[in-house]
Amino acid sequence: MVEIEINDMQFYAHHGCYDLEQKVGTYFTVSLRMKYDATEAIETDDITRAVSYLSVYQTIKKEMDKPSHLIENVAYRIKQAVLKEYPEIIEAEVKLCKLNPPLGGQVTQVCVKL
Repeated sequence: MVEIEINDMQFYAHHGCYDLEQKVGTYFTVSLRMKYDATEAIETDDITRAVSYLSVYQTIKKEMDKPSHLIENVAYRIKQAVLKEYPEIIEAEVKLCKLNPPLGGQVTQVCVKL
């Protein structure tokens, strides 16, 4: 079993409860931790037997491109899409952070982890 992390992918997206967030957008980061049996890929050094990081990134980007009110919903959709599109992945953890959220004070980020 191997654990792979793709950390701090950066996106500009339109997620948020306020109309302005939906219209203007803001910056987000996404990190994904996934586990799968990579024995065959490791032993053969055959890239076709491994999970493609590029393909996983593209799956995440597709979900980030769909506006949502709640970052919890976006994180859920990302996790479900990754598990559905890559059945060899047996476990996944998604961390989605909204940078500089409009909370009326200085807050670096708000994150949700599933």
